[in-house]
Amino acid sequence: MATKRKFSTFSLSFLDIMSCGFGAVILVFLIIKHDINTQVEVQTVDLQAEVNLLDEEVTEGEKHLVKIKNTISLLDQKMVEANGLAKRINEEIDAVDNMVVKLEEEDDDQQIVKLQEEIKTLITEKQKLEEEQAKGNNARRFQGQGDRQYLTGLKLGGTRTLILLDVSASMLDNTIVNIIRRRNMPDDTKRQSKKWQRAIKAVEWLIAKFSLQSQFQLYLFNTKVRASDKDTGERWLSVSDQEQLNEVILGLHETVPAGGTSLEVAFRSIRTLDPLPDNIVLITDGLPTQGIRQFEGNTINGIQRENLFELALHSLPQGIPVNVLLWPMEGDPMAASSFWKLAQLTEGSFMSPSKDWP
Repeated sequence: MATKRKFSTFSLSFLDIMSCGFGAVILVFLIIKHDINTQVEVQTVDLQAEVNLLDEEVTEGEKHLVKIKNTISLLDQKMVEANGLAKRINEEIDAVDNMVVKLEEEDDDQQIVKLQEEIKTLITEKQKLEEEQAKGNNARRFQGQGDRQYLTGLKLGGTRTLILLDVSASMLDNTIVNIIRRRNMPDDTKRQSKKWQRAIKAVEWLIAKFSLQSQFQLYLFNTKVRASDKDTGERWLSVSDQEQLNEVILGLHETVPAGGTSLEVAFRSIRTLDPLPDNIVLITDGLPTQGIRQFEGNTINGIQRENLFELALHSLPQGIPVNVLLWPMEGDPMAASSFWKLAQLTEGSFMSPSKDWP
């Protein structure tokens, strides 16, 4: 007769089950702990990269700060010298005035007239000195709406600066419909376009900010390129030459925007200057519509314009910062990102100024 087995909680089968359970718990714990360590490591790497980037920005900022402090020190020194010169002129004027008073008492009319002329000369010198102090080191005076003198981030350093100004038909207006409408108007009406007048004022503002010791050139481009002053050709102009500078501005005011836009032609023209520019300021309103070769067809899409832009970059000399001022234009959504990349690639700057600038 079979005997009935007694049930025990510590039988071999029960211990096997408990061991498997504990093993599963330990395995899950190890997996979870490993995942946490991986996430922490990834976060640590990301944070370290951000720290390194901030360190580089701080180092670069300190370099610029040193340059700014040196510039301020130089300007302070010039201001002290100018103030000293003005003080000396005032003393000379006072001395001459005293001599005039004495001569008036002695009734020496001829000597009095001579001293009065000397006083006028000294006063004229003082006025010129005050004008130079007020104007600073600018080539021309320029006062925009509300006396706006800002354009944060634009780099105008260097000895030679080239301004490339887009003079295609798109500079007549911000919308395609109005561009087509204005394109058929008289030249005088085209010149008075708000968008074109804003571009002219921007060039005048830039030239006004150039150092008197520097050189510049203004190239106008659509499907062709020419200097604003046609007689200057492929040579640099001195900012201190007021007569030449006025001729450049006059040529700009006489220009009528027309034709398509070939950025490749504009970039190729840079190599005609010897030596090459230290800085380039590009004023345009969108991606190019033409290349070196005439584009076939009456319309062009966004992809084709981006391809023309990439071709133009191959013509750009290396190592020259390009500062882009982008005017608004409808139907060209990729223009901003493309020109921003150009500025980053050349270590220049990119901006689309507000409508009330300059």
